[in-house]
Amino acid sequence: MNQPLQVVRTEDATTAGNYFVSNYPPYSFWRQERAVDAFAALERAPAPGTPLGIYFHIPFCRKRCHFCYFKVYTDKNAGEIETYLDAVIRELTLYSQKPFIGGRKPTFIYFGGGTPSYISSRQLTHVVESMKALLPWNQAEEITFECEPGTLTEGKLQVIRDLGVTRLSLGIENFDEQILRLNGRAHGAAEIDRAYHFARSIGFPQINIDLIAGMMGETTENWQACIQKTIALDPDSVTIYQMEIPYNTTIFKEMKAAGQTVAPVADWKTKRSWMDYAFTELETAGYCVSSAYTMVKKSSNAGFRYRDLLWTGADMVGLGVASFSHVGGTHFQNLHEMGQYVASIEQGKLPIYRAMTPTPEERLIRELVLQLKRGVVQSDYFQRKFGVNIQERFADAIASLRHQGFLIAEESGLRLNREGLFQVDRLLQEFFLPEHRTTRVV
Repeated sequence: MNQPLQVVRTEDATTAGNYFVSNYPPYSFWRQERAVDAFAALERAPAPGTPLGIYFHIPFCRKRCHFCYFKVYTDKNAGEIETYLDAVIRELTLYSQKPFIGGRKPTFIYFGGGTPSYISSRQLTHVVESMKALLPWNQAEEITFECEPGTLTEGKLQVIRDLGVTRLSLGIENFDEQILRLNGRAHGAAEIDRAYHFARSIGFPQINIDLIAGMMGETTENWQACIQKTIALDPDSVTIYQMEIPYNTTIFKEMKAAGQTVAPVADWKTKRSWMDYAFTELETAGYCVSSAYTMVKKSSNAGFRYRDLLWTGADMVGLGVASFSHVGGTHFQNLHEMGQYVASIEQGKLPIYRAMTPTPEERLIRELVLQLKRGVVQSDYFQRKFGVNIQERFADAIASLRHQGFLIAEESGLRLNREGLFQVDRLLQEFFLPEHRTTRVV
């Protein structure tokens, strides 16, 4: 990075640690010795009506962003990439032979990373054709593909479209050249418009734009300009994350070396105000709230089946190094080093590293907290599925959030107001079991 850390201390400062809640119970409670639960789940027939999804992790990038905390590699050659992709297909082959498939075909497929668009068109075509041969995609409702604008050519975008991708997600993050460089992004501002407009011209059913509120160097003026440029592009959906600084990021390493505890990014109050500006402007432009992070154009059929099905208990096979899966009520994760992952596959073994099978109460809490991230939950859903009146079961948590002015309890369910929605990940711990709560303060 080689940039001085400019720190403004406020009572709402951004400090190191993970903020975003992506599952429950927390990953720190998953255990190696429980991997046997995952293997057992694979041998059981699926519960009737349970959707099946596939997540394919492509962990390669041109550069590692300074705020990135995912399992990615920037030093792999073409041969190593080929070896990895072949291993992932063999992993899917092993899964396809297990009873948990039960004749199902994928309802959703998600290519994430890393940078899925980093691999070549030839590699991508081979991967998709191999996947379809094992589990046909003719019943897939959504196929999402993450892209970094600088890796896209007209030819590659056409290949992605021809392979059946229905939801293209462009990781723009910011439109300003200097801010992109400061945060270690591989693409530049000029590549954004070129990639977006060609993608639009060839008819992707849905294009999503990703932004990050609170990148290093960002100002209110810059943020407002980013939102106006986004509106001018007119994407089908816009996803905005508030910058956090996990411990395995370059930013944190430089903070630690400098003896600093406050990150050189906007504080949480500022980031929430930027979110409010974005949502307000997008609503005026014809978008509506889809979650605490996403706005969708009212006039389109934009959705996010990957998210919605996962948050309501779908099965998902996570392929690739360090990927997460959920099958038959058991959560599990793959080995998190590429060498170990590939070696396991070459030995004909599934690369499962650790697992956890939540109790019925933990499954209830998982779905409640994840669905709260949409801003609204319906009581009758939980009554039907779990036989629980959530307003009675979680009366204390509901009363606390109502007292803080974040939540409204209605006859039909629970609803977060705008202020609560923008800090929902911090508030979700009110619903956690005591043993799963932390002292993390946002």
